[in-house]
Amino acid sequence: MSAGAEVRVLESRPALFEAAVAEFLRITLAAIQGSGRCTVALSGGSTPRSFYSLLADQPDVPWDKMFFFFGDERHVSPDDPDSNFRMASEVLFSRAPIPAEHVFRVPAEIPDAETAAQSYEQTVRQFFTLEEEGLPRFDVILLGMGPDGHTASLFPGTAALHEDERLVTANWVEKFKTWRITLTYPVINNAAEVMFLVAGAEKQEALLAVLQGKSDPETYPAQGVRPEHGRLVWLVDPEAAGPLK
Repeated sequence: MSAGAEVRVLESRPALFEAAVAEFLRITLAAIQGSGRCTVALSGGSTPRSFYSLLADQPDVPWDKMFFFFGDERHVSPDDPDSNFRMASEVLFSRAPIPAEHVFRVPAEIPDAETAAQSYEQTVRQFFTLEEEGLPRFDVILLGMGPDGHTASLFPGTAALHEDERLVTANWVEKFKTWRITLTYPVINNAAEVMFLVAGAEKQEALLAVLQGKSDPETYPAQGVRPEHGRLVWLVDPEAAGPLK
């Protein structure tokens, strides 16, 4: 486990989402106080959906100072049921008063996944006004973890695990026979805070391996998330925690 990582096992799944909202708002307000804005990379999946829905109901959130990106996306159109953007739109963007120009989606409808990845990388570079070898520093990157230990679209044994120059890359995932578009480790590990939300008994084995097993990011990509100058927080429900100590 990354040195200094904070692991919090909450007493229930609703408590997990409440803790995630509290942590997210703390990060947001601190970032806005410091720089006048908060930059966020969102996660897809079922666990974040409930979090976004709760977040959308919070009063007095400074939505006009928040900018939303995506940590990964499926290679589908934005109206596809599998689209992370569509999910976030349904439960967050359509309900909270977020300016449309503050949402930066992956152009995953582009037929060539690599072209889509290059386009999104350019979007990120322009927003953060990066030099050629610079890295964006997101205020917070939200991540989930699959039962196989993958996070974002960094899957076990895939090429993206070894990408250290690109900010965004297209990653072929053989077990799904599909392309995914994902932020790379250098971007994730340059964030001011990375917050994992992990729920469900099917995550138990992988979570134990990631947090307490030997270092093997090739098998458990979530282990490769080690913020170099930032905070790493794991929020876990009791089903996913299992025998975690």
